Amino acid sequence: MDLRLKFNEDVLNYDKMRPTYVKELFHDVIQFSNLNNSKKALEIGIGTGQATLPFLYTGCKVTAIELGESLANFSAEKFSEFANFNVINHDFESVALDHNHYDLVYSATAFHWIPQEIGYTKVYQLLRNGGVLALFWNRPFPARKGDLHTAMQKVYDKYRPLFKKPILAHRHSEENCLEMVNTIKRYGFIDVSFKLYHRTRTFDAKSYVSLLNTYSDHRALQEDKRILLEKEIIEAINHYGGHINLHDTIELFLARKP
Repeated sequence: MDLRLKFNEDVLNYDKMRPTYVKELFHDVIQFSNLNNSKKALEIGIGTGQATLPFLYTGCKVTAIELGESLANFSAEKFSEFANFNVINHDFESVALDHNHYDLVYSATAFHWIPQEIGYTKVYQLLRNGGVLALFWNRPFPARKGDLHTAMQKVYDKYRPLFKKPILAHRHSEENCLEMVNTIKRYGFIDVSFKLYHRTRTFDAKSYVSLLNTYSDHRALQEDKRILLEKEIIEAINHYGGHINLHDTIELFLARKP
């Protein structure tokens, strides 16, 4: 099964637990793209709209692409009061869209699902001259010290062979960001830059497991194994104070089509 469709299985929990992004990020994107009610924006992978509202408030016309049918329907209802919003239930790779049409194309923690050569090439075609590409990701990472960390590592190590990649183990690397900048430049974009934002979120045991259930690799686990993993995570968190901190690094990449 396409792991992208795992996000489609529990829309209400996804909307509740997935974080939005910091106000400074939206301000920076809107300023860089000079977004206003005469502009058109395209969002790739809207999910349940964690990154949508600030752009709608500018008055620009926002068209969203979403592969998951339930997610697309949820977002259509969520933003139904906005006449400047519509959502298309389709994959970005093959959806038919007008070239040289959009002033901003943006994607929030979703663009990595699209093959690089398809994604950047198509975005370049869709943007007007002078149009902006904005890509951003939230990279959550648990605290790396203390008794809880040690206990959580034991749990994760026990179940890690079941995963294609570690759960919530994203680590920011400036070297990776610079590599990303160079990649974007290779597809013809100019004025390419990145910026980092930081925050900390705190979860109790139950809410942390709810968050894990918004991640595709976690949802793809065999159910009996997933239940056991979640039980041990809850026990570890409750044994060591009842809460866990996640330290977010949010990466923003901005670029312009000449």
